[in-house]
Amino acid sequence: MKTASVFSGLLLALASPAALAEPAAGCPSLPANANLHWEAQVQSDFIVCKATTDDGRAVLNMMLGSRNPDLPLNRPLRAEKGGFAGEPLYWYRLDMGGRDLPGLESRRITVVKLDKKRYAQIWIDAADSSELGLMQGLTQSMHLNPSALAGSN
Repeated sequence: MKTASVFSGLLLALASPAALAEPAAGCPSLPANANLHWEAQVQSDFIVCKATTDDGRAVLNMMLGSRNPDLPLNRPLRAEKGGFAGEPLYWYRLDMGGRDLPGLESRRITVVKLDKKRYAQIWIDAADSSELGLMQGLTQSMHLNPSALAGSN
């Protein structure tokens, strides 16, 4: 039993970083050094991508689709400037009906119109402000794969 777990650990250690960074079904590429991997759910008119840490915590999430999510992103909740897939954006703090819940200071959401009928809704569930900054930087450097939303009209 102990030999099997050592062998499994060795196989994981030998896995190439490039292989770990391969995108999942239409999700943007992640840098090999991000220590994240995508979990994707593909539907007929949208893709949900969740970037998770090695311990399974989803820190960066996006929904790529052909419908405008039409989220009410109010100017008073505007936080930082950023970008995604070459498009500028603003990150917004979450509105929880005026309640100040723990962890909200390191969570953000945004919507980006990519072209006529393509949208990206992106949200970050960071553990702290440092991880929030890392995820915002990572998002800014992302580019969509040509196959993302290929089936959308």
